[in-house]
Parts: sequence; structure tokens; C-alpha cells
Amino acid sequence: MTPTVPNQHNHSRRSFGARLADAMDDHGPLCVGIDPHPNLLEAWGLADSAAGLRDFALRTVEAVGGHVAAVKPQSAFFERHGSAGIAVLEETLAALRDLGTLSVLDVKRGDIGSTMAGYAQAYLSDDAPLAADSITVSPYLGYGSLTPVLNLAETNGRGVFVLALTSNPEGAAVQHAVNGDRAVAAGIVEGVTASNAQASGEGRLGCIGLVIGATVGGAVSHLGIDLQRANGPLLAPGIGAQGAGPAELETVFGAARRQVLASTSRGVLRAGPSIEELRKAALASAYEAVTALR
Repeated sequence: MTPTVPNQHNHSRRSFGARLADAMDDHGPLCVGIDPHPNLLEAWGLADSAAGLRDFALRTVEAVGGHVAAVKPQSAFFERHGSAGIAVLEETLAALRDLGTLSVLDVKRGDIGSTMAGYAQAYLSDDAPLAADSITVSPYLGYGSLTPVLNLAETNGRGVFVLALTSNPEGAAVQHAVNGDRAVAAGIVEGVTASNAQASGEGRLGCIGLVIGATVGGAVSHLGIDLQRANGPLLAPGIGAQGAGPAELETVFGAARRQVLASTSRGVLRAGPSIEELRKAALASAYEAVTALR
């Protein structure tokens, strides 16, 4: 199969925020990750090879595509298989596009100037083989370094999720650090708030989102962060199987709960390789997300 590229022109595509809001209303606020760890490939009886990767990824797309709000391929697990793995990633993104399911390509890119512009073109241009509906980025070279990505996403009706408060223990040393009169993470959220100002004024969900771990506890309130005012989608790993229940979600997200897109991978993928069982697990996780967040 030769991967297709999007044939929509940016002037006809609705904003990513609007499309995601509709998808969450239709299917529940769940994003299923495609994380082909070697141990998961083994558990599915697949070889740790580009061929095994392809079977894993396309089987997951067939199972959950059209049934969940978004799907998030983790680029690293495709890249480790070299050019053949990148070809599988192109095919996976094309398959999601054909099914009308939004993609969140988890690449966490962060750079400056023309290099960041190159990343933007690689993932957010309409004619890019790796074009995704949205990508994850790292702002730790300064929020302004993201400008090429933010601008191209806005122009082409695509989205960006900016790392802000992550659940890994090492993250707090940087994200909670105080720069002037506010924490680094708070400054990032203020940047996203400004980027989404036009959408906020028009009463719609912005296309620039944040990655906020569901298990960060009281960090949001402690650091003086207003997630609701940011008015972007909140990609939230760590809901359900990884530990955050209704009480923890209230602590972390509060009034911004309806902006949350819960992310799960293992909770669904461990049900494979059966397409029927994968779909059943995804629908159960989507129901849990609706119950917890809506």
C-alpha cells in the first residue's frame, strides 16, 4: 500500500480544536496510543521487525479507528526500525486519515529557527508523507521557539500539544522551577493561552493544547496555573489503569475537565492481538473517560 497524503486544502479544513471537540462529543474523550514496545510485539506473537510493527499498528487502527476520538502513534517505536519503520508510520497515519480518525503524532520535537520550521513542514504540511492532525512538541528551548510549528498548525487546520506538566519524576525539576515570578510550566501555559486568544474570543476550543499528566497531583493549583483559561485541549496520560481516578482528576483539572483528552495505550493494547478484544477494550476505556470527565 502506498501511503496517501491529505488532499484537503487548508482553507477548507475546520480548525483542529473544532474537529477534536466534535470527536470527543461523538466518541468520548479518549485517545488510544499505538506504542509498539518490543514486549507488546512479543505478547501479540509478532516479530520485533518492521513486518511485526506493521501488523501491530494496522491491526490497532482497524480495531479502534472510527470508534475513539483520536489515536496517538509513538514515533520512537517506529523510528527504531529505520526507514522501513518510518514507512509503516506513514501508512498508519494514512489509514487513520482514511477512517476519519484524528491523529496525534507523539514526536515531542523541540528546536529553533529553520530546524523547527523543518519539523513543522515534516508533520503539519498538507503534502507531507508524515502529515498528522496534531503533534506533540517540547517548549524547553523557550515557548517562542515553537512559533514555526504553531503558525503552520493554525494555517493548515492542524493542532499542537505542548509539554507542560508531565508525570515523570524528573520533570518537576524543570517544570516547577521558578523563573522570575512564575514557574516555568506556568509560563508555558500562559503562552498557550495567548496562542488560543482568538479561539477564546470566538467561543471555540483552541488548536494549541497542553500535555498535563493526570497524576501530577496538586501541581496545577500550587503553581497558579489556570487550565480552563488556556482554552486548549489537555492531553492527559495516566487516567484509569495508570492511577488517576475521579478524585485525582478533580484535583488536577477542576473546571477544565471537559477539555481533557484522556490518553491510554497499555490499557487497550494488552487486549490484543484480537481486533474484537482491542475494540472492546477501547470502548470500555472511552466509557470510563466519559464517566470520569463529562
